[in-house]
Amino acid sequence: MTDEAATPALLKDILGPQALETIAGAGTAASPHFDRGAFLSAASDGLDALSIMERVRHIADALRVALPRDYPAALDIIRSMAPRLTHGFQAIAVTEYVARYGLDDFDASMAALADLTCFGSAEFAIRPFLARDFERALATMIRWAANENEHVRRLASEGVRPRLPWAGRVPALKSDPTRAAPILESLKTDPSLYVRKSVANHLNDIAKDRPDWLLDRLAGWSQDDPRTAWIVRHALRTLIKQGDPRALALIGVGHGAAVTVGHFSVAPSSLRLGERIAIAAEITSTSSGEQRLVVDYRVHYARAGGKSAGKVFKLRSFELAAGETAKLGIGQTIRDFTTRRHHPGRHKVELIVNGQTMAESAFDILPG
Repeated sequence: MTDEAATPALLKDILGPQALETIAGAGTAASPHFDRGAFLSAASDGLDALSIMERVRHIADALRVALPRDYPAALDIIRSMAPRLTHGFQAIAVTEYVARYGLDDFDASMAALADLTCFGSAEFAIRPFLARDFERALATMIRWAANENEHVRRLASEGVRPRLPWAGRVPALKSDPTRAAPILESLKTDPSLYVRKSVANHLNDIAKDRPDWLLDRLAGWSQDDPRTAWIVRHALRTLIKQGDPRALALIGVGHGAAVTVGHFSVAPSSLRLGERIAIAAEITSTSSGEQRLVVDYRVHYARAGGKSAGKVFKLRSFELAAGETAKLGIGQTIRDFTTRRHHPGRHKVELIVNGQTMAESAFDILPG
């Protein structure tokens, strides 16, 4: 059985006092013109109260205090600092300096971001350039899609994602999330899994706003190349969880399945926050041939006022032979996340096979 991954509770501490010392040391090693004391003073002031991305911006502003006012000179130091950093988020904070102070020097800043992304992704720093001059920035990123470095190719896709988490929205992508299609086409057979994951996530973003466009586009992609087939499967995950027949067909799955559910349970039937449920199912094929099955489960989380909100989780995808029975199981700890809060009450759980609900169960979260 597997458990749901948790987000680190103190993510912001990645950019804590030790990180500031590392960044200061990198600046001092890079240039005698870096003011270590000024940086540490400015960066430490008010740091405790800030979230992780607020700290990214705060550190970038502290770098402004420590670096020469001449932007090209400061940029040379920034580029020399990057290889001396010890964590990707330190580098993200350094790339943010380019986003905040380099918008008026497009060519030098974009070239710097292509270099800096190799040490910590420049996906957030690229967004202001896309917002300022979308066509020019996009043209640069289309060229990046052919770069020999996988980090730069990944930035070409990730930086222009319509719904990039934690990032500012770009007006041109909000009005048309398909604008980066040439980049996605260029990368659909990329040899790097790092890049392919970004392409799949980018396409999954589009699925939430333009599902028909996505389905039409992916229907035209040959899946003879396993790299493309991998992207298609992961790009369609939102639509597959919704049971979209066209999405299921694109991964070779029919809508619905010739199966019976002999057993579906959630145990215990009641628990308190912080405790664990076990979900178990037994599925038997009634088909005369082998079937491709995509099995998910949907938890309807209780909300205030008697309402509920459903969330679909992956259970298993597999081939089931004629007459064969498969026993499935998964565990999940019921705890609060920043993106999901739990409330006492009845939580219905559905077993979904190839987009169709086949069985239901439930559990109760007790008060306190």
